[in-house]
Amino acid sequence: MVRHVYDFTEGGRDMAGLLGGKGANLAEMTRLGLPVPPGFTLTTEACRAFLATGGEPAGLWEEVSAHLSALEASAGRLLGQPDDPLLLSVRSGARFSMPGMMETILDIGLNDDSVLGLAKASGSERFARDSYRRLVQMFGSTVMGVDAASFEHALAVLKGSRGVRDDVHLTATDLAGLVETYKDLIHRETGEHFPQSPAEQLRRAVLAVFESWNGERARLYRRREHIADDLGTAVNVQRMVFGNLGSDSGSGVAFTRDPATGRPGLYGDYLPDAQGEDVVAGIRNTVPLSELERLDPTSYARLRTHMETLERHYRDLCDIEFTIERGMLWMLQTRVGKRTAEAAFVLAAELADEGLITPDEALARVSGEGLARLMFPRFDASAAGTALARGVPASPGAAVGAVVFDTTRAVRRAAAGEKVVLVRQETTPDDLPGMIAAQAVLTSRGGKTSHAAVVARGMGKVCVCGAEELTVDTGARRLTTADGTVVEEGTVVSVDGSAGAVYAGSVPLVDSAVIRFLEDGRHDEGARGVVDAVARALSRADTVRRLEVRANADTPEDAARARRFGAQGVGLCRTEHMFLGERRKLVERMILAGTDAARDRALAELLPLQRRDFAGILEAMDGLPVTIRLLDPPLHEFLPDLTDLAVRIAAAEARGGEADAHDVDMLTAVRRMHEENPMLGLRGVRLGLVVPGLVAMQVRAIGEAVAGRLRAGGAPRAEIMVPLVGDVRELRLVGEEVRRVLADVSRESGVTVDCPVGTMIELPRAALTAGRIAEEAEFFSFGTNDLTQTTWGFSRDDVEAEFFSAYLDKGVFPVSPFETLDRDGVGRLVGIAVAEGRATRPDLTIGVCGEHGGDPDSVHFFHGAGLDYVSCSPFRVPVARLEAGRAALGETAGSDSG
Repeated sequence: MVRHVYDFTEGGRDMAGLLGGKGANLAEMTRLGLPVPPGFTLTTEACRAFLATGGEPAGLWEEVSAHLSALEASAGRLLGQPDDPLLLSVRSGARFSMPGMMETILDIGLNDDSVLGLAKASGSERFARDSYRRLVQMFGSTVMGVDAASFEHALAVLKGSRGVRDDVHLTATDLAGLVETYKDLIHRETGEHFPQSPAEQLRRAVLAVFESWNGERARLYRRREHIADDLGTAVNVQRMVFGNLGSDSGSGVAFTRDPATGRPGLYGDYLPDAQGEDVVAGIRNTVPLSELERLDPTSYARLRTHMETLERHYRDLCDIEFTIERGMLWMLQTRVGKRTAEAAFVLAAELADEGLITPDEALARVSGEGLARLMFPRFDASAAGTALARGVPASPGAAVGAVVFDTTRAVRRAAAGEKVVLVRQETTPDDLPGMIAAQAVLTSRGGKTSHAAVVARGMGKVCVCGAEELTVDTGARRLTTADGTVVEEGTVVSVDGSAGAVYAGSVPLVDSAVIRFLEDGRHDEGARGVVDAVARALSRADTVRRLEVRANADTPEDAARARRFGAQGVGLCRTEHMFLGERRKLVERMILAGTDAARDRALAELLPLQRRDFAGILEAMDGLPVTIRLLDPPLHEFLPDLTDLAVRIAAAEARGGEADAHDVDMLTAVRRMHEENPMLGLRGVRLGLVVPGLVAMQVRAIGEAVAGRLRAGGAPRAEIMVPLVGDVRELRLVGEEVRRVLADVSRESGVTVDCPVGTMIELPRAALTAGRIAEEAEFFSFGTNDLTQTTWGFSRDDVEAEFFSAYLDKGVFPVSPFETLDRDGVGRLVGIAVAEGRATRPDLTIGVCGEHGGDPDSVHFFHGAGLDYVSCSPFRVPVARLEAGRAALGETAGSDSG
């Protein structure tokens, strides 16, 4: 029989797939001898079986009953017994951390009788009534489906009538009355009574946690974090310990190092006389963890010891939840903590210096996505002015947006293209859609361990928490600062998540310290730690990576910047970008030319301009390869819009005058060249074969630029790339012309000009016939933007705005295939083309120059597919370098483990 329940004494952290992250780590702490309240875990397999069938797996409750009996025996108490009852918590525990996205029910086992026993045993009726209130509230919303806002409203009405702000000021009598109000509310809303049977409470709570795996916010979070939907959640059943038993009790969340900066030292929040949910929810402002040393020095010392044990054992930043029950410290959870990008780099470097991890492990613990965040601009402090408010810098970065006070409006306004800042007193899991939609999150309550802080850090979202001087009035849709300034909804503010400050208006941006270092080696003293950590990670990546990293650059300036960022050449130089601006007129003349001679004159005027462009790029990348793509887009892109021209001519005629002759000629040309689907029409290699002299002009410009650099003592390495080839005969025809022109240039210049000729693989047919195309091509470069369009049948300009959001919401794909390579479809074509191309030409150089070349996940795919290089925009070069190194480490780890 399949086993579905494990005691904490039976597991370990290597069982996270079965026991979930929380259960595996509770078992690990138990194994280490730390003070963990005893309990047991229902496996993810049990959850998956329940979700698949709608019923409990065979034998599940017999196993639960057996483990419950053992738990009762060790405690010397029975679940929910009338005198001194054993109480339980029921918590979710997915394999990957999903903070606040699934359900938790505390104080299972309380009822109208056992609450009296708890009051007597604890010596505090208020504590007992408060615990019962929490159970009824959690159970009513989580298990029985009553709107959580109804309970909050009843609680707010009671506090208002008593003239108190916090729950702790309500009396036992107040809380007893509130329980009755809650029970009446449940009965009115559901037709059921709150269950008095502890066994029924436990069973229904467990099943509710299973069901919460498919809750709306859990599904949304998984889509955002790319967590698979079929993993399921474990459920942890654990003996309750209480932090709300008075001043000698409390709950807290702690980090072994600062999750925002990576700096060493204990960081966290503590809340006296409170249960753990109060800390995470941010409904009461906490005190710093350092205050615990004054309040309870013995517990603080024990906590420090346990945290040091866990950090050395996990060899990483640990996030810990704990409760102190009348002076006794209990460890309720640990996990490898979420951290900001800055903290990730600093922490990896420091742990390597301390000998806890190797340099390769340090590289594996940072990411290209994190590096990209560190390269984002920052606010110009000198131009920021006086802050509206200051709070806890929970998640760094700079964000500007219009203030909104609820999730619904945040989502709606963001969908309309507006940048917004979500402002709340504190966030709850239900605010997740608004947090995703917003540029930043600002709360007036909570600290670094509140829900807003933890979720924002995990998403890389700018966040400032605990801005206590702000009064947030969500009903009136405004906030008021300490000096009386009123900020209405829609007002633009700037949120500095690094400094924990909020400013009125849009503060100007400046380059980040990391960008300045990458550009010219400058170190900002205030950011030296993270800059040095980034430099070390990139250096290690460059040492271990196999993939070269080149840049997409169309100007000498872009090429020079890319080289400073570590690019090893230009993988894509788009010549059509050189035909914009004033040169557009020359292209128009070429298109409108009525004779061969007129067209040749226009091409002759373009030649020196193209030659100068190529010479500058080759100089900037001297000694490194520069892949120059011949003209690719349809020529109509260089002409005026057909409708605009027609309207202009019609308007002139309607006024009784004559239309401009140039407009009339242009309209004729535009109509002649009009295509229903120009991206699949006359462009790329087809254009070169149809328009006489176009290929020759571009190749001559390249050849003469190469010759000029050679005569100047340079080492130019130009490569000529033919776009949109679908058949080897197209490439053969263009290749013959290229070689003829280069031979002419060599003869005329007196130096040998030899440029490899290759092609872009951007059509499914090219990928499927790559073996034959390699007979003519000396290199391949995958144009994954067009390959994605033509494989999916998507017109990128249309579909992203029309229906991609619906496809993402419905899970048709987890991320846009234009952002991260579609491995199953487009990736399979890449694999076929690599294999067949190298079967024909074993020394074939293969790269990628679409936008996927700078996407971290796609870089790992290209490494595994055997490509020689990736090419991306200059600012993505450091990201690609880092990920290419991490990809090489992944390959090594895989071979070692196999």
